[in-house]
Amino acid sequence: MLNIYNTLSKTKEAFKPLDGNKVRMYVCGMTVYDYCHLGHGRSMVAFDLVTRWLRKSGYELTYVRNITDIDDKIINRANENGETFDALTARMIDAMHEDERRLNILPPDQEPRATDHIAGMHAMIQTLIDKGYAYAPGNGDVYYRVGKFVGYGKLSRKKIEDLRIGARIEVDEAKQDPLDFVLWKGVKPGEPSWESPWGPGRPGWHIECSVMSTCCLGESFDIHGGGSDLEFPHHENEIAQSEAATGKQYANAWMHCGMIRINGEKMSKSLNNFFTIRDVLEKYHPEVVRYLLVASHYRSAINYSEDSLRDAKGALERFYHALRGLPRVAAKGGEAFVERFSMAMNDDFGTPEACAVLFDLVREINRLRDSDPDAAAGLAGRLRELGDVLGVLQLEADDFLRAGAEGKVDAAEVEALIQARLQARADKNWAESDRVRDQLTAMGVVLEDGKGGTTWRLAD
Repeated sequence: MLNIYNTLSKTKEAFKPLDGNKVRMYVCGMTVYDYCHLGHGRSMVAFDLVTRWLRKSGYELTYVRNITDIDDKIINRANENGETFDALTARMIDAMHEDERRLNILPPDQEPRATDHIAGMHAMIQTLIDKGYAYAPGNGDVYYRVGKFVGYGKLSRKKIEDLRIGARIEVDEAKQDPLDFVLWKGVKPGEPSWESPWGPGRPGWHIECSVMSTCCLGESFDIHGGGSDLEFPHHENEIAQSEAATGKQYANAWMHCGMIRINGEKMSKSLNNFFTIRDVLEKYHPEVVRYLLVASHYRSAINYSEDSLRDAKGALERFYHALRGLPRVAAKGGEAFVERFSMAMNDDFGTPEACAVLFDLVREINRLRDSDPDAAAGLAGRLRELGDVLGVLQLEADDFLRAGAEGKVDAAEVEALIQARLQARADKNWAESDRVRDQLTAMGVVLEDGKGGTTWRLAD
């Protein structure tokens, strides 16, 4: 039985889909004004992991992750670049998809864009006005009445009276209450706009997700996810809008992943302490970066450092060394490992415990590889099978262990030197054997002698 920590109830709950075996999940995606940083990668990988396990468990999942392709940051960046907002977002969406492919992130089933759902936003805003939850003061804006929604604060546990302390209305706003938030923004000079019943303008951020999620998944669905920084106000406002408009519970379970931290602070573009996914992938293999992101529990914060990436690389090297030299065969044996892995994943996607199972499986493979190579090969297949749930261990072992060798060493030269060393050893010419090893070491090549022969990799 799968149990998920529900941010709404602040407890782990047995997961039961609303409609039999079908699961509908919506995750807040990127605002595409710049390249994705590693914090975005954390969210994408976390919900890719959820996707993989739900499907591995036999659920029929529909996964929707939106794209915010209009907002203040996009407009400002496009103006800085001297390009149209849609030219900017098209480039950034392509770059995002490239980053996802490199990190082995499966594409969502649907990827709605805010600008394709303007009419739906008009309809929901009008419903909120008709029900008294929203008002148009006549200046082109439309605001949501926070005080009218009885359940406001139930996700974040914030109280309206506490939020009002210190809140104020800006000079250019026409709010009735400082807590009210904008649903539709009247047009400003030089900004892109769309016609609406309240005049030309563009949508507020929060209404976009309420409309895209309900359009794709219905008025109520199973899981809503995103980064923990979205819990308030974005997700709180989504609940207020959606439930006021439909009269139904919006999402049954809320999942929030932890942040990437640099020196104790959240990685973000506003703090200028971020590393883009591309920056990191210039130095580290994509699978190393992915393993860093899945080895920690999705709700925990990850402290980014060179040491943590080196640890992730070391873990993967240990896995791939166990796979090296064993034929690719179907998974066989190791049922106890599968059971432990499943128990970990069913406990709110407990990847640290799941990774510990993989290390135990590696020890068993290494124990059997000489005495029972067929059993070791079957367990190696099992290791790949379980690794696939985490999105890793699908490469050829040598391809991973020698990653980055291109341009650093000549593989043909390395192989020739290895053969020369083997001949020297056969001739019992130990001095020549040592000389060749020293030559390879100077080239940054590490030799590994085993029963199946000598293999090599680059030194760290």
